Amino acid sequence: MVWLLGNKFDRLEFAGAFGDLGTLIPFVVAYITINKMDPLGVLFGFGVAKIAMGLYYRTPFPVQPMKVIGAAAIAGRVPAEQIWGAGLFTAFFWLILGATGAITWVAKLATKPVVRGIMLGLGLSFIWQGVGMMKGAPVIAAAALILTLLLFVQEKVPAMLVLLAFGIAVAFILNPALAGEVAKTSIHFKLPYITIGRLDFGSFVTGTLVFAIPQIPLSLGNAIIAVTAENNELFPNRKVSERKACITTAAMNFGSTIFGGVPQCHGAGGMAGHVKFGAKTGGALVILGVIVMIIALFFSDSVTLIFSLFPKAILGVILFYAGAELASIVKDIGADKRDVYVMVVTAGAALFNMGVAFVIGIVFSYIIRKGWTKV
Repeated sequence: MVWLLGNKFDRLEFAGAFGDLGTLIPFVVAYITINKMDPLGVLFGFGVAKIAMGLYYRTPFPVQPMKVIGAAAIAGRVPAEQIWGAGLFTAFFWLILGATGAITWVAKLATKPVVRGIMLGLGLSFIWQGVGMMKGAPVIAAAALILTLLLFVQEKVPAMLVLLAFGIAVAFILNPALAGEVAKTSIHFKLPYITIGRLDFGSFVTGTLVFAIPQIPLSLGNAIIAVTAENNELFPNRKVSERKACITTAAMNFGSTIFGGVPQCHGAGGMAGHVKFGAKTGGALVILGVIVMIIALFFSDSVTLIFSLFPKAILGVILFYAGAELASIVKDIGADKRDVYVMVVTAGAALFNMGVAFVIGIVFSYIIRKGWTKV
């Protein structure tokens, strides 16, 4: 075991580093194959951000693709310039909320039952998405689920490393030609280049109105408030604030946009995934960031091939257990029926829209506390 700058680097941190692949890989592959974005810029942005966040927070404070922006941009097959426009607006928006302290006032509206409801809803949605990813290969998924579950009872052999090895073996068995393709993979060193100059005003406006603004409610509930509460619950000796999360979100998006990357955020589900598979410090983020950087700088021409080594069903298993870990955090809600009601209602709404759920939870909590209704 090695400690460096307040972070631990051992086999558990290495295993925990891959706990967020269930969201990272699908979005990155889609951005590259559908939106035709340069994998060098996309991965370089994630690599730098993960290393920086691991060193700064010294907890498994995650770096993820922004899901609303990603889903809409990928579905619409929009050009990279509009995605960069969304990233640039996102950076300015969260910088203003963090620098002015406005986020502190907003965060005070979110009572514990509301935050726990967001976590529960997000956890259940991860479980549901994971099951959806496993449907295509139910036998493989079932074997992976059981194998991983049995390995959770000990730490000598990290469950994630076995799961990944199992997934890679399955990938080669299902597609024997994959071994030959991997053997032909060559190393091509490339440095990232600044792409922000290609962003025109029209793309910035479209990216802002169509993609970035709809993302704000989800980011507020999940990537700022919920992840901050989760971090402070799991790592009370390394507490963070919503204001700090806003500013680092802004920094990540400025850096990513400049080099042709995609909008990024923190996320409660990502932290749950890292922690579930062994991470206890920011070392996991640093490790994953270094791996992503190496792929970006030396293997950017082979990204889709490398990621094909991780079958969809295996990514679904990772997402499933990350969701279960996140949902389990709500066990401290207590026995007050009013709090449980607020949490469940918020979670139910969160399954459909995280931003709407945040507002519903706040309003519902206020009505109950004022005694205007009885549950």
